[in-house]
Amino acid sequence: MLNGKRILVVLPAYNAARTLRKTVAELDCHVVDDILLVDDSSSDETVQLARELGIRCFLHDRNYGYGRNQKTCYAEGLKSDADVLVMLHPDYQYSPKLVPAIAGMVASGEYDVVLGSRILGGRAHKSGMPLYKYVSNRILTLIQNLMLGSKLSEFHTGFRAFSRRVLEELPLNRNSDDFVFDNQILVQAIFFGFNVGEISCPTRYFPEASSINFSRSVVYGLGVLGTSIRFRLQRMGLARFGIFEPKNPELRGDYYTEVN
Repeated sequence: MLNGKRILVVLPAYNAARTLRKTVAELDCHVVDDILLVDDSSSDETVQLARELGIRCFLHDRNYGYGRNQKTCYAEGLKSDADVLVMLHPDYQYSPKLVPAIAGMVASGEYDVVLGSRILGGRAHKSGMPLYKYVSNRILTLIQNLMLGSKLSEFHTGFRAFSRRVLEELPLNRNSDDFVFDNQILVQAIFFGFNVGEISCPTRYFPEASSINFSRSVVYGLGVLGTSIRFRLQRMGLARFGIFEPKNPELRGDYYTEVN
């Protein structure tokens, strides 16, 4: 708990058995009130290990994608009494030790969304980020800042904290089930006027850390540009798109079960 706010960490997992224990071990139990894991039909022992660690766990009946995994994380997370929800990859790429810092910025009431930026501090490429990913990250971020009127150091980090109100109000279920969900939720937050902050976050690149290949990265990049264009068109009153409409349709819940 921070500033009287309850903190929930959500872990969108896929084949994370080799890194899950280490990730959970570095979470500060004096700050984190609860942990919730959603498994996107892994082929390894992620679910068994999560239960061994005492983590609430939900299992998809098949592999739906990273975006759908997050939708389940937030849908179930909002059923708890958490005030701040922190999304952390269980692949140990982002430092669990920074959860108090990123959650604290939201719990302070100064920010609605906080991102753990790999770019702030200038350590991303030195930490092993592939050159093509670093270059594309910088180019896409520049384009998005120009089109959205924002000043973020990056839009593509997988380490974020949200206030409860953000997740209740954004139309998340209209977003993609794939990786571009990550970008869409940030663009939505900017569109609806939420305050977005950043902290510097070192990252690790190693075989067990999840990563998308070059072709999937291209698809993601095109999705990012498409989202930015839709944002600009709607802001100019030239078109309307569901992802920027406030009503949030309910996500059907028959595709996953809680693991007891």
